[in-house]
Parts: sequence; C-alpha cells; structure tokens
Amino acid sequence: MVQSLNTKVDFITDATAFTGLTDYGKIMIGDKGFEFYNARDTRKYIQIPWEEVDYVIASVMFKGKWIPRYAIQTKQNGTFTFSSKQPKKALREMQVYVSPDHMVQSLGFFDVMKRAFKSIGKKKNNS
Repeated sequence: MVQSLNTKVDFITDATAFTGLTDYGKIMIGDKGFEFYNARDTRKYIQIPWEEVDYVIASVMFKGKWIPRYAIQTKQNGTFTFSSKQPKKALREMQVYVSPDHMVQSLGFFDVMKRAFKSIGKKKNNS
C-alpha cells in the first residue's frame, strides 16, 4: 500500500484521472498535497505536494454552473487533468492551499478559435 502525503485529510471524492487512458479512483485533498489513488491498481497513484503546484486550471462552462474537469499544472512534472463528482467543492478545498491568483479558468471554445485566427493573421503579415 502507498503511504499518503497528508497528515490531515480535508476532502475525499470519486474521480477520474486522464493520464493517457482514463483511471478511475478517488482524490484526496489534505494539508500536504493533492493525491489520486486508482480504485483497481494500488500501484497507480499521483501525489502532488502543494509546494509543487504552479496553477490549478478549471474548465468552466455555462457561466460557472458546470465544471467538467480541472487540471493541476506542476512546476516540474507537467499537467495532470482530473474530473470528480464534486468539482466545485474540490476546487474550494484546493483554494485553501493554492493562492487564488494561481487558480485560473481555461480558455473557452471561442477564445481558442479567436487566438487561432489571430496567429494565422500574424503569420501572413510576417511572410
């Protein structure tokens, strides 16, 4: 069994980790870090200490009514994407340990399209 980072657990819920293939399990938010444990395979787990978290990126839809997924961008190991049964509560619990200016909203569909058209326009002007 894996040793937990946390000494005090604030929140546990069912979750899905998008790591190539989808892994189902539970996330645990505590005083030392964010943890994901796979439900079937105990060797598959993700532990992210709060000192390593750079940004928490939330995908917000319908003006905040629905948050389908959120990602944790670390300083060294890349970005990990999760979805959970209670995403708003999970993000509120993370806000205790991650400063609010490091919790951001991901770009929407139209924002991505606008950026793409702007970059195409810049490429045509430069050549």
